[in-house]
Amino acid sequence: MAKTGEIAAFALGEKKTAMVNLPAQFVTSNTADMKGQKYSDLVDYADNSEKTSDFNNESITDLIDLKEQFSKRGYANRKSAVTETHPIFGSDKLNYDNHDISVLRKDLDEAQKNGNNIHELAFSIRGDWLVKNNLYDPETRLIDQNKLKHAEQEVAKTLINKGFNLPLEEDENDVVWFGVIHQDTDHLNMHLWVAKKSRETRSEMLKQEGKYKGQPIGVIPLEVIEQAKRQFRKQLMSSKELRRHQEILKGVGGFKKEIVEAAPENLLHDRHAKTIKQIYDALPQDMKGRWQVGNAHLTDGKGKMAKANQLTNQLLDDLFEKELKPEYEGFKSLAQEYDVINIEEQGVMHKGQRKWSENKEDELRKRLANQLYKHLAQIEDTSINDIDQQMSELLSHVKKRNKVGNTNKTKIVSSPQKANLIYKPLDHTVNSNSKHVNDQMPVWGGSFNKISRLWRQDIRAETNAERQFLRNQKKVEQEKANEEYESEISRRL
Repeated sequence: MAKTGEIAAFALGEKKTAMVNLPAQFVTSNTADMKGQKYSDLVDYADNSEKTSDFNNESITDLIDLKEQFSKRGYANRKSAVTETHPIFGSDKLNYDNHDISVLRKDLDEAQKNGNNIHELAFSIRGDWLVKNNLYDPETRLIDQNKLKHAEQEVAKTLINKGFNLPLEEDENDVVWFGVIHQDTDHLNMHLWVAKKSRETRSEMLKQEGKYKGQPIGVIPLEVIEQAKRQFRKQLMSSKELRRHQEILKGVGGFKKEIVEAAPENLLHDRHAKTIKQIYDALPQDMKGRWQVGNAHLTDGKGKMAKANQLTNQLLDDLFEKELKPEYEGFKSLAQEYDVINIEEQGVMHKGQRKWSENKEDELRKRLANQLYKHLAQIEDTSINDIDQQMSELLSHVKKRNKVGNTNKTKIVSSPQKANLIYKPLDHTVNSNSKHVNDQMPVWGGSFNKISRLWRQDIRAETNAERQFLRNQKKVEQEKANEEYESEISRRL
């Protein structure tokens, strides 16, 4: 990130850096006191000419250290970085006037006097992401500042409520925070400063040992920062980009649902009988009832479950290559398309970092493996000796049933190789590779009847979860539409 010497002259066409970064830092009141610094010096009044004393055209490798910001009176609303007369905003207003600034400065002094830390988070946003989401016009250099501010207002709530062991505020007036948009670097930067006003006495919020024992905790967990970044991006996405994300995620979920639903009866086919018997024999009997992949990958080759896991993975490879090839290729293609989006938004991946598609495939394979293990565990000890007979009877029935009747099948409306692959449940035609069966289940004897019944119960649970996911997506889309409407109204006022 570098100073440009201009307002809103953001770099475009970057590919290797994340679209939205969120570094965080904090300063303790003791550190500020020892250096004679005041939290309130971060902001100044709109008519103070001193705030124009700032350096431009200087390359920097990161955001200015929070400790150094105190030495630049009015750092937050310096003229060289802002375009509004009243650029400071908070939880209740998008533009603080001089009276609001006076109250803000008093609150910051109170927070420092009571021994609390001041935290700063800075959203650094790439210019091309702003353009893609209709937040910045590089020709006119106009920015939708109100929409950006509304998004930070929502993120501030998340950080205040979830950034620490307990909510930072003990009542609705116990936290002071303010933000500002800076436009004088090659990325747009949105700063957020927050501090608790009353003295912190809760043990969960204080360091319990070491050099800083008794002082307020300062570090915000990385997972909370990542959550804030996701929330910020999601709120600022254009309707087009949001729909693009939703369609891909919906498609991945749809193909996963198809695979989960079709897997039981495709696995219980005579072509897989020998492999399933080998898997059952490889499962450690002393762990019966606890057969799971766990945190391992199916191909890890370690532990008591290693052999069964490897055999199961080979079974799934075979299933995805033949009976469920269309569904699997659709699932994989859309998941890889989402990888592209993640790289666009989060930058080039680090060495050893797993792709989203790889994690989703691992989840799917573990889901199916654990599902199989769970139901194999339903075979009673008394029926172990006749497992071959049960298998034979079951598979004989499946073969007879596969010779008659049409079966429900989900169609794929474009090639998995195409980037615009879409998941759509359509007509009821037969696919030569698929071994889907109708909803009428046979009355199987012994343990396999129990296995099939439980497996179908799991499928219903999975379907209900998918329906809930879709309901949530519709809710998000409606909230996004409401937000855009409110933003449009604000711009007109």
